[in-house]
Amino acid sequence: MTIILPTPLVFSTRIVETEFMTMHQKPPVEYAVKAPRDGLRGLATVAVLIAAACALPMLAVVVAAFVGGTDTIRHLIDTVLLGYAGTTLLLVVFVALGTFLVGVGAAWLVTMTRFAGVKILEIALVLPLAFPAYVLAYAYTHVLDHPGIVQTTLRDVTGWGPRDYWFPEIRSLGGAALMLILVLYPYVYLLARAAFLQQSATTFLAARALGSSAWAAFYKVSLPLARPAIAGGVLLTVMETIADFGTVAYFGVQTFATGIYTSWFSLFDRAGAAQLALCLLSFALLLAMLERIQRGKAKYHDPSRRAVAMPPVQLTGWRAAVAFIACGVPVLLGAVLPVVILVFMGLGSEQDLLSPRYLGFIRNSATLAGVAAVVTVAAAVCVGFFQRLRPGGLSNAAAYVARLGYAVPGGVIAVGLLVPFAAFDNTLDAWMRSTFGISTGLLVTGSIWLLVAAYMVRFLAAALGAYEGGQAMVHANMDSAARSLGETPIGTLRRVHLPILTPSLLTALLIVFVDVMKELPATLIMRPFNYDTLAVQAYRLASDERLEGAAVPSLVIVAMGLLPVVLICRQVGRQR
Repeated sequence: MTIILPTPLVFSTRIVETEFMTMHQKPPVEYAVKAPRDGLRGLATVAVLIAAACALPMLAVVVAAFVGGTDTIRHLIDTVLLGYAGTTLLLVVFVALGTFLVGVGAAWLVTMTRFAGVKILEIALVLPLAFPAYVLAYAYTHVLDHPGIVQTTLRDVTGWGPRDYWFPEIRSLGGAALMLILVLYPYVYLLARAAFLQQSATTFLAARALGSSAWAAFYKVSLPLARPAIAGGVLLTVMETIADFGTVAYFGVQTFATGIYTSWFSLFDRAGAAQLALCLLSFALLLAMLERIQRGKAKYHDPSRRAVAMPPVQLTGWRAAVAFIACGVPVLLGAVLPVVILVFMGLGSEQDLLSPRYLGFIRNSATLAGVAAVVTVAAAVCVGFFQRLRPGGLSNAAAYVARLGYAVPGGVIAVGLLVPFAAFDNTLDAWMRSTFGISTGLLVTGSIWLLVAAYMVRFLAAALGAYEGGQAMVHANMDSAARSLGETPIGTLRRVHLPILTPSLLTALLIVFVDVMKELPATLIMRPFNYDTLAVQAYRLASDERLEGAAVPSLVIVAMGLLPVVLICRQVGRQR
């Protein structure tokens, strides 16, 4: 049997557990009988329109970048472009290397060894997924910055002055990379652990019998077999890194993401923002292409009944202590310590979570996230069901374009949607003024619905992955039986598929809901006037150096992020 290892582009930042639930399931069998055309044309039209909506931001960025002329791009090349490119590349390299070492090392230890606390750690290692990187940045800056408790205590104990000692600067490229590593390594850990669990012990034991040490056998046998899954996880962390805005903006690290925001809002240079967005889009699409190339070769053969489970090695003494520390430190730094810091910061702040103002932030966040989740999951059902009914060039292309949004940072999507719709609003307003003497203002730009459209484009891959994972459980014979009883395709979807897919769709709704709650760059750029969310409030307070106040909305965001992580932890606990 040939198994395709997981692909990052079908995941969102919280979709990994869906892949685990469907990894061993066979894909749906193609229909033996053609589906009736009742309602199929309308479904095809909706699916194509959804794909077009996902492609619009990318096309708009390309057009706006070239329309802006060459003067702006020349100025960018002479001033900031090379700096943005170098910083972004360094950040990507640091995060990729760090997530690889932490994720693969932890996955190997909890899968192939036994030591005190391993059962708890193999689940707890997933917890940092609940934290946005910018939340960790606020927490650790409060503790490690010059006025923080760590340096203050150091000066009090030693009597040193501010210039008498050296301390690592948290507001730096290295600090931003560390924050991203701590929240992104679980992607590599989850996929590497799944790959290690599926490996048969025969090849590993054969290498040991031929004289290889345990580490040599791991390096020469187990690691190459898990390479496709690990590469997929690392590529996923890289795409999340280039999309990050909150962490790098707060730490003052100049990347493409911060450059887009600065050009759009601070310099009011729309052409410059579009051209920077085009550079970032090109890099993101290159990563998406690399992901598809590595996924196309990511196959291995399962010996089925001859597979032998890998016998775990019992560690004792100092080896067990080292393994516990190696697995415990990422959990401590990525989940436990930030929660403790944020709680103490929140208790010392003047922010009232139950005040009308904060209730408004929560209401705005929940409204945006709820509407975006429903719209995104409905779009995923349309695209996924059309691909199932009519597998072919059109449906496959629509599904592929729909997934591309995940590889595109939120800032790029925001610019790509604002440019064409702002032009539409201005053109319509000018025509109405000249014809009827009426000003229509901005009908689309700055509206909630345009922001919801940006969320749909950004997270449609997550919902589509969850839907397709559940769809694998719906056998083609069910469709044939429904058709033989006279059901239309839409009736089959409503009466057969949706009842079976309810758990998967609820999971997709929850994942998109939480991702929207945490999304920062698109919300900052596109939100309606005076319509702030928890993420925006946390960013604003942190930008004003009111870190204790920023802890309150950050804790609410983390609490919401724990919901899908609990689902992942439950699945991880059942893996053995």
